[in-house]
Amino acid sequence: MPTVKSPQRIAAAVLASVAVIAVGCGSGGSSGSAAVKPEEPISARVDDLLRRMTLDEKIGQMTQVSSSQLAGSPSLVETYELGSVLSGGDDKPSSNNPAAWRRMVDSFQSQALRTRLHIPLLYGFDAVHGANDVVGATIFPHDIGLGATRDPKLVERIGRAVAEESVGSGVRWTFAPCVCVARTIRWGRTYESFGEDPALVSQMGAALIKGLQGNHVSAAPTSVLATAKHYAGDGDTLGGVNAGNAQVSMAQLRRIDLPPYVAAVKDGVGSVMVSFSRVNGLPMHANGKLLTDVLKHELGFKGFVVSDWDGINWADGNPQSLTPADVSRSINAGVDMAMLGSDDPAGFQSMLKQEVENRHVPMSRIDDAVRRILTVKFELGLFEHPYADARYAKTVGSAAHRALARQAVRESVVLLKNQGGILPLSKHARIFVAGKSADDIGLQSGGWTISWQGSSGNTTLGTTILQGIRRDAPKANLDYSEDGSGAEGHDVAVVVIGEEPYAESAGDRPPPDTLGLDDADLATLARVKASGVPMVVVLVSGRPLIVSGQLPEMRALVAAWLPGTEGQGVADVLFGDYKPSGKLPQSWPATPAQIGVHPGDKSYHPLFPYGFGLTYRG
Repeated sequence: MPTVKSPQRIAAAVLASVAVIAVGCGSGGSSGSAAVKPEEPISARVDDLLRRMTLDEKIGQMTQVSSSQLAGSPSLVETYELGSVLSGGDDKPSSNNPAAWRRMVDSFQSQALRTRLHIPLLYGFDAVHGANDVVGATIFPHDIGLGATRDPKLVERIGRAVAEESVGSGVRWTFAPCVCVARTIRWGRTYESFGEDPALVSQMGAALIKGLQGNHVSAAPTSVLATAKHYAGDGDTLGGVNAGNAQVSMAQLRRIDLPPYVAAVKDGVGSVMVSFSRVNGLPMHANGKLLTDVLKHELGFKGFVVSDWDGINWADGNPQSLTPADVSRSINAGVDMAMLGSDDPAGFQSMLKQEVENRHVPMSRIDDAVRRILTVKFELGLFEHPYADARYAKTVGSAAHRALARQAVRESVVLLKNQGGILPLSKHARIFVAGKSADDIGLQSGGWTISWQGSSGNTTLGTTILQGIRRDAPKANLDYSEDGSGAEGHDVAVVVIGEEPYAESAGDRPPPDTLGLDDADLATLARVKASGVPMVVVLVSGRPLIVSGQLPEMRALVAAWLPGTEGQGVADVLFGDYKPSGKLPQSWPATPAQIGVHPGDKSYHPLFPYGFGLTYRG
């Protein structure tokens, strides 16, 4: 029987072959020895590789392809000499578990190591509130909830946990955090923002980056590359339209939208993702002033810039098809790596090569992009340890991480109303629980959970809010009805309602949408109100919703945001095991006219102001 080599032994053999190549095949008289000696400075190793790379190999490093385009043909990694592969929101192995993820990533990596220079692949996914593509991973509250905690140390610990679970799934790059400053709750990415205040976003974003990367991206084997996104102004678009236009002065951009990137760069973030949006009509993927002059030169960003999904198509303002002009505009503007979600990699590579040969893209720009990408790969240790390490598989969904997530949920809950001190609840009361969001992991986790848009139902492992109530109060006389019927005779009704899952554009709610509750939730509230039982309403949502018309009939209102898989954290606060401490990261408008109005504005008259949050007495 032939001997089966492990991925680690294959990697060692590849490194040995690189040593032979480097000594004997360096172009331009280079010995190439720096490329294979880990003790050499990274800059020397990068320079050595660059001297030996062909234009095709350099363009390959600048190419990122979605795994769905490579399905069944991982050898295409070698064919296109790819620098990176990603899993989009719905790109997963057929068996969605950590072991299958590691096998999938390793299958692509093995092909990358078959290329002439054996440059390892960098694999990425959107771990935006946990390793949230992986069934069984710990799902933390979305960023809006973390913003409500006002606890950067907690957020840093969450970043470390997400890094460990990502590495345990074989992935070393996450497209997080979103350091946008959400200036209108109509925007479908509001829950991906830590809040409306740039100081809060800067603090929390830097904390999450430090957790993901460590003090430096090479600080630990469980460090993952973080991505500050979406640069810049995506949270400031007119009407909160995803991929819309931010009509702002440079002074406002520097005051509102850029501070989180200043903090991210200062904290050493390794990659920055470009926004689909425009600033004063100019697509960000073609905005050389902001990408190169400001980000790279003024702020001193040393990592690499990656486009959004097929983002370079937007360089000319018409994303329908990729053109050579799109390619040259985006690369010259400062995009270092093109994320090709559905675009043909062969087409992109051919266009970029043509634009270089036609001198529309200078070779110095190509070398700068590849130097940045290779530097990050060396810093991550991918040349020495390219394959997934199964030792960290036990971190995925671990008890310690779930306990951390439960703490985050408790700290994120914001108590908005508590008439007559109805909260905390007695654990011996007759409790009626209602609402579509009470017993649904999918609804309480929101978008970017197992699938891109998220979905209702038991999509992954966790504890629903109803289950948490039962566990916290096992002696309570408890009944549950999703539609709110049958509340009569109980001491209190806990009504858990809120938004259906969505991600980015699908969640945009431009005018004339009033951002109110949906018909199902209104009907549930009406049924419970008719029973005469006092109502405690728990709102599960990715943003504040307009509830002024229903607020008088609520004895208490609790904003639970999108808590993730550990719903018992909400119950912990309802029963007073932990006092509510969360503070609003977004102003809560009283009417649709108040949406997008902020503290300091003359017309600022919110239902609940930014920073508001009650607690229990005693």
